[in-house]
Amino acid sequence: MAKDRKIDLVILGLLSHEDLTGYDIKKQIDSGISFFWKGNFGSIYPALNEMEKSGLVKKKQDKKSSGREKILYHITNDGKKALQEWLREERVSNDLKYETLLKIYFGGGEDRSVTLRNIEVFENQVKEELQILKIYKENLEKVIEEKDHINYYLTVTFGIDTCETYLKWCVKAKKLLRSGSDGSKNKR
Repeated sequence: MAKDRKIDLVILGLLSHEDLTGYDIKKQIDSGISFFWKGNFGSIYPALNEMEKSGLVKKKQDKKSSGREKILYHITNDGKKALQEWLREERVSNDLKYETLLKIYFGGGEDRSVTLRNIEVFENQVKEELQILKIYKENLEKVIEEKDHINYYLTVTFGIDTCETYLKWCVKAKKLLRSGSDGSKNKR
């Protein structure tokens, strides 16, 4: 496994629950963990190939009733061990990358309306994400005693709390920009 390539660990984590195709892995990332982790086909398939060479996953052929063959990936014992080792590590990286914040940070060269619009776009994205997370939370509360569901629930509630904090920040930031606290309504 490539050192510090977290997509490998995401894939191993997903495969620890069930065998999946590369497409299924992407779908699960998009629908289950995208609010805190992103993945794309450009990183998933190379990672799967490398992990197969390393013996962490293996391919399984699955012939569907439609006659079309699918390639499923299965976590091996070595893959399970690698995942367990990572889960037990105390050192973690919690890097955040927000393009919106980059735009705000460098937004002094533009009219405030541009920064306001960037915040509004971010705010709308967060509101959409929050709605989805609340649905996840409601569904997870019904099955919280099932295996792994408490773990899913904890990440969802973290996401909800984070989104709510972001929305509070958006309100404050828009108010500050609109007030012209530096003595001007528009800078530059």
